[in-house]
Amino acid sequence: MNARALIVCLAAAWLAGCQWLPEQSRTTTTAGVDAVAKDEIESCYAEVPGFADDACLLHDWVAFGLASQRGDDEWRARMRERLAGSRTEARLARAVVLSWGPPSQWKQASELFKADLHAAPPRLQPLLRYWLNEIERRRDQQGRLTDSEQARTALVEEKEALTQKLDALTDIERNINSRQRTE
Repeated sequence: MNARALIVCLAAAWLAGCQWLPEQSRTTTTAGVDAVAKDEIESCYAEVPGFADDACLLHDWVAFGLASQRGDDEWRARMRERLAGSRTEARLARAVVLSWGPPSQWKQASELFKADLHAAPPRLQPLLRYWLNEIERRRDQQGRLTDSEQARTALVEEKEALTQKLDALTDIERNINSRQRTE
C-alpha cells in the first residue's frame, strides 16, 4: 500500500511539471536577459522613426505604427505636417500615418509605400510590406463595399419601378373586372 501511495505522489509530481520546482533556478537565468531586453525596448522609443538606429529600427517603427493606429485625426494631421518632405524615412512614416486615416487617404499611403519600400533597410522591409498589403486589403474591401452599396441602391430602385408597374397592372385588371361585371 505504501508503494502505491509513493507511486501516486511521484506521478502527480511528474504530471504537475516544472511549476513546482524552485523559482530561483529559472529566474537567475532569464532575469539578465529580460533586463537587457527591457532596457533596449525602453531606450528605443522615438516619436518619429528613422533608419539611423539599427538596434531600435523595428521597435521604433512598430511603436510608430501603433501610435498612428491609436491616434486621432488631430494627431495624424500634426504628424503629416511634421513629416512633410521628400526624405524616404519621412515619406514612409507619412504612409503609415495616412494608412490609419480615412479611406480617402489610403490610395496616397499605398503609393508612398510602393514608391519607397525598396529604399528602406532590409530588416524593415517585411514590416512595411505587411503594412502595404494590409492597406491594399482594406482598399479592396472598401471598393467591394462601395460596389455592393451601389448594386443595392440599383436593386432598390428597380424594385420600386417594378412595384409601380405591378400597381399599374393591378389597377388595369380591376378596371377590366369592373367593366365585365357591369356588362
